[in-house]
Amino acid sequence: MRVIDSHTGGQPTRVIIEGGPDLGRGPLWERRRIFAERFDAYRRRCVLEPKCSDAMVGALLCEPDDPEAAAAVIFFNTSGYLGMCGHGTIGLGVTLAWLGLMKPGAHVLETPVGAVALDLLDANTVRFENIPSDCLALDVALEVPDLGRVIGDIAWGGNWFFLVDAAQLGEDGLDPARIDILARKSWAIRRALAEQGFTGRDGAEIDHIEITTARAGSGANSRNFVLCPGGAYDRSPCGTGTSAKLACLAARGQLAPGQDWVQESVIGSRFQARYRPGASGIIPSITGRAHVFADAHILSDPADPFGLGIPAL
Repeated sequence: MRVIDSHTGGQPTRVIIEGGPDLGRGPLWERRRIFAERFDAYRRRCVLEPKCSDAMVGALLCEPDDPEAAAAVIFFNTSGYLGMCGHGTIGLGVTLAWLGLMKPGAHVLETPVGAVALDLLDANTVRFENIPSDCLALDVALEVPDLGRVIGDIAWGGNWFFLVDAAQLGEDGLDPARIDILARKSWAIRRALAEQGFTGRDGAEIDHIEITTARAGSGANSRNFVLCPGGAYDRSPCGTGTSAKLACLAARGQLAPGQDWVQESVIGSRFQARYRPGASGIIPSITGRAHVFADAHILSDPADPFGLGIPAL
């Protein structure tokens, strides 16, 4: 497989541009199902250790079903398949520009959960308009072992999130030196959500935990720590997590349509965001920067005992 690696605010994206599985044509959600059921070895070979860090998100470049779309993509990570990935969308746009396949301007990107409007502003900057996002429930009370009662919001931004104010966890500053502790607390919250029966719509698992604080750097509105499904933390401010945050702010009447919101990650990288009203929920707009750092081929060696990656422990 030929892959192009980039990072968006510190969070890596690996785009498969040659040698990926043939999923046929048709709706992208159906092709994602085929990918997962028949060709998962490609995902494992692409993003599992030892071939990259556990933070890597993969993106399979596909032929779009919609003739108006510039490209189609299926996102995946170390634990499975994603509906949408914000930092990955920015990374994909910059990758396509680096390859000479996308020029500055407005484009449409197909994802398994819907069409995303993508505007390539320059060689390293992308603004995308995410799928409709909304807050399912505010002030949900959760009993978490060793943490006590935790109050948070359940929201959809392309993935399902449980958003918690950091002060409840004694982590108001979201210090990068405490990333391991933040991850453990987030895992405890995620386990408690599953054990106590909290889900997104149609029983969907809430597989992203977002801890937020207003104690951000100068010029930023908020700082976050996001635990991803595979256990890695998001180095970027998380595009779908920022969308979920905007949905909660809108639901509380704390952010007006068109008002800028600067979201900072736990390592200090930033996205600029705003939203407009949608038919259901809001339509977030996220702007961020990505940088290509590798053009490589992933080799398949039948004699390699870890050719399909190290299994999750």
